[in-house]
Amino acid sequence: QLHVAESGGGLVQPGGSLNLSCAAIGLTLVYFTIGWFRQVQGKLHHGVACINSYDGNKYYEASVKGRFTISRDSAKNMVHLQMNSMKPEESAVYYCAAKGYERTTVDNMCITREDRDYWGKGTLVTVSS
Repeated sequence: QLHVAESGGGLVQPGGSLNLSCAAIGLTLVYFTIGWFRQVQGKLHHGVACINSYDGNKYYEASVKGRFTISRDSAKNMVHLQMNSMKPEESAVYYCAAKGYERTTVDNMCITREDRDYWGKGTLVTVSS
């Protein structure tokens, strides 16, 4: 069964760091653009970070630039989101999604409401003291 799966969520203090992972099951991630999205109170927001796993091109939402880093690990077929200096308002369920890299751009993957091929089930991140 083809899907993606998130891991790494948890409780972190304000100013702390967390690393999320998105693993591909039955997919070869290098052929996909991967995005990380937040859901707060049932509302899915735009992507915070997206990466074209084929060419490494990246997009970051303005509010996370300089603090979050999205990266690919082709050997492990995973994409990671390193989140530093976290803020309480960034508490959310974080989802990763995948779409064939030839059918989107990192900007469109993160910003638009276009369909994505695969969604994970999400991982909860709570930023609180």
